[in-house]
Amino acid sequence: MITDKTLPDVSRRAVLTGGLATGFLLAFHLPLRAAVNEPEQPKDTTDGKFAPNAFIRVEDTGRTVLLMPQVEMGQGVYTSIAMILAEELDADWAKVAVLHAPPNDKLYANPAFGLQATGGSTSIRAWWNPLRAAGASAKAMLVQAAAAQWQVEPASCTTSKGEVVHAASGRKLGYGELALAAQGQTPPKDVRVKDPKDFVIIGQPLKRLDTPDKVNGKVVYGIDAILPGMKIAAIANCPVFGGKVGKVDDSAAVKIAGVRKVVVLEDAVAVIGDHMWAAKKGLDALKIEWNEGPNAKLSTKDVWQHLRAASEKDGVVAKSVGDIAKGLASGDRFEASFELPFLAHASMEPINATVHVRPDACEIWTGTQIMTRVQSEAAKAAGLPVDKVIVNQHLLGGGFGRKLEPDMVVAAVKIAKQVDYPVKVIWTREEDIQHDVYRPVYRDQVTASLVDGKVAAWKYKVAGSAVLARWLPPAFQKGIDIDAVDAAVDAPYDFTNFHVEYVRAEPPAVPTGFWRGVGPNNNVFAVECAMDELARKAGKDPVEFRRSMLTKNPRMLAVLNLAAEKSGWGQPLPPRVGRGVCVQPSFASFLATVVEAEIDDIGEIALRRIVSVVDTGIAVNPDTVKAQIEGGLVFGLTAALYGEITIEKGRVQQSNFHDYRMMRINETPKIEVFVVRSGEAPGGIGEAGVNAGPPALRNAIYAATGVALRRLPIDRKLLAAGKKA
Repeated sequence: MITDKTLPDVSRRAVLTGGLATGFLLAFHLPLRAAVNEPEQPKDTTDGKFAPNAFIRVEDTGRTVLLMPQVEMGQGVYTSIAMILAEELDADWAKVAVLHAPPNDKLYANPAFGLQATGGSTSIRAWWNPLRAAGASAKAMLVQAAAAQWQVEPASCTTSKGEVVHAASGRKLGYGELALAAQGQTPPKDVRVKDPKDFVIIGQPLKRLDTPDKVNGKVVYGIDAILPGMKIAAIANCPVFGGKVGKVDDSAAVKIAGVRKVVVLEDAVAVIGDHMWAAKKGLDALKIEWNEGPNAKLSTKDVWQHLRAASEKDGVVAKSVGDIAKGLASGDRFEASFELPFLAHASMEPINATVHVRPDACEIWTGTQIMTRVQSEAAKAAGLPVDKVIVNQHLLGGGFGRKLEPDMVVAAVKIAKQVDYPVKVIWTREEDIQHDVYRPVYRDQVTASLVDGKVAAWKYKVAGSAVLARWLPPAFQKGIDIDAVDAAVDAPYDFTNFHVEYVRAEPPAVPTGFWRGVGPNNNVFAVECAMDELARKAGKDPVEFRRSMLTKNPRMLAVLNLAAEKSGWGQPLPPRVGRGVCVQPSFASFLATVVEAEIDDIGEIALRRIVSVVDTGIAVNPDTVKAQIEGGLVFGLTAALYGEITIEKGRVQQSNFHDYRMMRINETPKIEVFVVRSGEAPGGIGEAGVNAGPPALRNAIYAATGVALRRLPIDRKLLAAGKKA
């Protein structure tokens, strides 16, 4: 239940100076520019508005416009962030509108990263304190303005639904009426946020603000952007990793009606046309000779040989408790290795960017998870100062980490530099999948010992790419990628002797990046699969085995107990049907999931039922929490059932949804999500379900067949043959 305690005061110093945990920058009359997103949205200005900080604009009409520091890509964050601001502001929810924030690291840097980026399930947990402080400070200034007009003490006034009320005299003023006067008020030295028991917006299952326009077709995604005089470009990147353009014969392409120009870059060729069909037909007509370079013989086999060899080396110690050598020397020993393949992002909106380069400026229309990096990298490509690059942010038709990269915008800028009109560059689905920045291959090794039915020692080694070393170098310290070992160093169990190592092993030539679920992808899978095998080795039920080692983790134990109850754990099942469990402390949330699955004689899998119980602290919008768990489960189970990017002759073999499968509606089972009420600070939720599905399914297969799979995607031949993986 939500507790009665009052959250700590947020000091004026923290509000003014900002910081990684609680700060935001107060900026009166902030001259923000170019927050153009959808054509129908106005630019953000502070003229004639109460603009107490970077996030809030109160118009004289009473409408409250909230600027979103994070981007919306289907996770519902615009609604949840607006709810946090509106709660502390006591705004009238019916008069709330949202607007994308412009690129500005000083004002809108994600406190978790230090730059303006959306990812890692950080939007709510990182912005929880700063946004509450922003809303509370703005409300205090409105109250001060009303109290001054009425000549009463501010403490005698209350606020509700966009109004300041003085109950003793029966007077009230709307925020719009106070906007001008409030702008002259001094921000309070200390701002006190609400006690959770007083929330009226947070915790409610409010409808998402972006849903109506998505239903009626008014939403303009990046791929929908249309500008006067705009042309369309299709692009072909070198099919081999690291290859370059050799010769291009465009004689046939330029004869196609509608083709305007062929642009040759170092590693790609683009055709600009009046429309997509002309651009694509022109691209198909090109005769391109590629300089394939040193990676033309690279194969998946080479990648795995490289990773497996690297994984045998000693790693950098990420965490060590107790005496691991002594612990492993006692009891019944267990050893296993778990492997995960490359994965593509394959978001429904393929890669695209619209760019207009002029001699003195560059303007971009796209949906990105990292606005300021797009701005700075585009400036380099255009040869312009950063302040001459305008980034117009759109809603994303899926991101999943792919749009944490600026490469698609950089390519579009290089193409648009060749012409004097706006160009929309669209990657086909094939280009998107075959030129992704892939989820790394991982190999996780578990060595453990059992004493008296419990794990006495746990040694864990992760081998894989260090994405953070490239993407955010300051976060890569002492040879440890904190993302790669996330959920490994925070394993939920009471292990007396505990040791985690990391081996950096970059795959030859293949670019790697963040994929939905990030580091816990590999760790939750390996940890939870090993725990099931250890339970069987100890002769214990998998749930009981976990319970015995969760006595010091009450939040995790509680969700496990509820998941076991709701799923009917222990009740009889037909032959070849099993239940599998997974528990995980991912993104400061606690999740327990049970998957029930049936495996037929030829190894095909039918998902029968999924139950997930989550304690994510204060659930800002419970409906969004449920939706994100459901979507994450489908995303993760899709990867477990079908997902793998393979390489032959330096080329990605998969190209579209026929050979890079998605889970279909008829394959999706009933999913039940239970949200535990909690008074703790919010955790992350957008990716937790992704990590829960694969190990829970694998453990269900293990229970049904006795086959202990240790690699994804699931090998149906092993299930049909009944062999041990």
